Amino acid sequence: MTEENKKPDIVPRSELRLPSSKDVLKERTKQFGLRVIRLASTLPETHEGRVIRGQLLRCGTSVGANYRSAKRARSTADFINKMGIVEEEADETMYWIELIVESGLMDESRTSDLYREADEIVSMVVASINTARKRKK
Repeated sequence: MTEENKKPDIVPRSELRLPSSKDVLKERTKQFGLRVIRLASTLPETHEGRVIRGQLLRCGTSVGANYRSAKRARSTADFINKMGIVEEEADETMYWIELIVESGLMDESRTSDLYREADEIVSMVVASINTARKRKK
């Protein structure tokens, strides 16, 4: 395989450099989107691969964008609503990764770290939504 045809490696979360700032989730969701892009670029050039690539790119890259939007919410209710979108998009990303593995397009060993990161993001977002709901009362 020539250097120009070489597909980029998917960087495990353990090797990412995260900021020591207060908003780690902002950087994690951005890194998550970049990792989704790398994974999508390794899908086969079949009809199925192209369809799943598009879906995966759409939801996986929107996680960080929607999180940033939630951080600029005008009210607690707006924040909760926008964080709900982040949760949905991260969960949808998990769905497409499951399909990639279960359809045989890619081995689970290449997707498990990204899948786990999506699950962790969902958990953090749900916790944030629950905290915001408690404070709203």
